[in-house]
Amino acid sequence: MSRRTDRSRHTDRSRRTDQLHLNAFLKPPGEYLAAWRHPDTAADAGVNIREVLSFARTAEQAAFDAVFLADLVGVPFASEDVLSRVSVVNDSFEPTTLLAALAARTSRIGLIATASTSYNEPYQVARTFASIDHISGGRAGWNVVTSLNDGEAQNFGLDAHLDHATRYDRAEKFYDTVTGLWDSSDIAPPPQGHPVIVQAGASEAGKNLASRIADVIFSGIRDLAKAQEFYAEIKERTAAHGRDPDHLKVLPALSVITAPTEAEARDKLARLTELLPPQVALADLSYWLGGFDLSPYPLDGPLPELPVSNQSHTAQQQIYEDARRDNLTIRDLVRRVADDDRTITGTPQQIADHIEEWFHGRAADGFNVVFPYLPGTLDDFAELVIPELRRRGLFRTHYTGSTLREHLGLPGPSVAPGHVPAPYKEETS
Repeated sequence: MSRRTDRSRHTDRSRRTDQLHLNAFLKPPGEYLAAWRHPDTAADAGVNIREVLSFARTAEQAAFDAVFLADLVGVPFASEDVLSRVSVVNDSFEPTTLLAALAARTSRIGLIATASTSYNEPYQVARTFASIDHISGGRAGWNVVTSLNDGEAQNFGLDAHLDHATRYDRAEKFYDTVTGLWDSSDIAPPPQGHPVIVQAGASEAGKNLASRIADVIFSGIRDLAKAQEFYAEIKERTAAHGRDPDHLKVLPALSVITAPTEAEARDKLARLTELLPPQVALADLSYWLGGFDLSPYPLDGPLPELPVSNQSHTAQQQIYEDARRDNLTIRDLVRRVADDDRTITGTPQQIADHIEEWFHGRAADGFNVVFPYLPGTLDDFAELVIPELRRRGLFRTHYTGSTLREHLGLPGPSVAPGHVPAPYKEETS
């Protein structure tokens, strides 16, 4: 059994009676930085509508709650050598435009995209997601983010990214303005009342925001005990805001490579990770440490103390905790990136064991499933893991509702009877 799946099962003593939720995180040609080099991917998948539509339809056939499209509004700061070896935001579709296209070619699956509160205006975002909700017949979701880095800021005429506290203060006011517009007569009310709200902050400010406004929260926690602590804390914070804790769904990231046998799964992982150039792995580590250049430091030395990043505080803190706990050098950390230590590798039964343990252990209400390369790992998850989850009674066999809120079991602002329109369907001859 893979070391990544060697865990005791069912830490929670009381089994849940609800079913888990699965979101498909689509980042063509895959989340892994070298995915575009994999022989089974299309290197141009990020701007190939046929490829992306195929991924969305596969997820819909498997009855995923939604697909999710992340975004950055700037190219990360990196050398030309590194940028020439990765597939990043500069070769992918703008996500809300893409959602509109997917809405016309799918019928049931939810459609979630990122839009920054730092580099947009409320009316623009309110109108865009209300439009997508209408086009899709009530399947839209907005991932509320404050953006990450100076590269994004400079695309909008600023010298540097806004500081963390200012970004979250703006996000609070931004959200209130957007929802106020949805509730007003200035914009045709979205079919769901409000499109589903997603948030992913894990800092103190991020958790405060998510517990007040979010319907879904994404997290990147990989340790079961820490995930259980986060789950309990975010549910308590939600209740403190006067909300039903069951109306905020916690979906940790789950990156999976699976095959009928463990040996086959490990072989798939090995063939993927050997594609990653070492300079890209080092640059990726530097990025999550706030963009600090690690090249002057010895690879076999410890991770130096660096200033607190103005990007993701949580990601930087996690790297430091891992390095200190396991006494890791910079080379060790780079190797972890190259070996894709975030990915769980094993048989469908082992993957389902992990999912069931976290679900019944009150660490998750479901998962934001990440696909290292596409379409292979999505196809494998749909064909191998989904049937195993259904066999265990953990996941739906078919959709029972038509809106994303219905898929997630969420209430929404009151909507007039008959208001939800049928989604646009492309006519075919």
